[in-house]
Amino acid sequence: MTLGGVLTAARPAPVVTTGQLVERMTGAIENLRYLRCTAKAQERLGREVKPSSSLMKLSFKPFRVYLKDNKNVEVLWVTGQNSGDAWVYPASFPYVTLSLDPLGALMRKGQHHTVLQAGFGTIADLLRTTALRQDPTYSRTFRYTGDTVVLGRSCHVLRSDFPQFRYVAYRVGKKETIATVAERFGCGEYRVLERNNLSPGAALTEGQQLQVPNGYGRRVTLCIDPQNYLPIVVDVRDDRGLFEKFEFYNLVVNQPIAAEEFTKNYQGYKL
Repeated sequence: MTLGGVLTAARPAPVVTTGQLVERMTGAIENLRYLRCTAKAQERLGREVKPSSSLMKLSFKPFRVYLKDNKNVEVLWVTGQNSGDAWVYPASFPYVTLSLDPLGALMRKGQHHTVLQAGFGTIADLLRTTALRQDPTYSRTFRYTGDTVVLGRSCHVLRSDFPQFRYVAYRVGKKETIATVAERFGCGEYRVLERNNLSPGAALTEGQQLQVPNGYGRRVTLCIDPQNYLPIVVDVRDDRGLFEKFEFYNLVVNQPIAAEEFTKNYQGYKL
């Protein structure tokens, strides 16, 4: 082709468009039936970034999850069992299995997300708009920016740049909860809790003033494996720098996991 009389080379077509990449990733997440992997996390808690890692087994529809972290803490949650509580082996005194509310303060301590959010559901939420979402602008900021190699794999990069990220004042409406406020802004519950010095499950009152982020981050980078279209790296930055980073290794996707592996007495568990 020519440009102003100068011969130029044609720019190669993109490997995938933004729309195709978003559609394929969200479709891959929605079509998950089983998942095994190891997840490494860095999460900012207060002023510190804390590392952790977990072995994860998940079965979807119905949702069942087993986690064992790097401190040998084990967690099992199964839809319709244990009165909605998770079984937790703390790997420390008193060395007995506990039944804990997965949304309660004990299980939320030291992490941004609940065991019920294990997997990739939170990531899919970043890209969707709902009737409750106050402003869809943030969800529309993701763009395919090229390819890279991470964790030894070639990946498509889907990135959101949102320099207008900030905390805004919000007046709580009738019958609202922390979860509905977080959904309205697409910001996740953790920052709402942290910024407003609230405990998980705290009741909100109509008219209460909160400081709430207007999006999930200033820059969010997803590295998507084109073999399965799942994000194997999720990196979230905000006004204070790194907020969270997750890396997923050794993914085994949609290979059936026996129901016995989601029971307390499965061989090798200490639950």
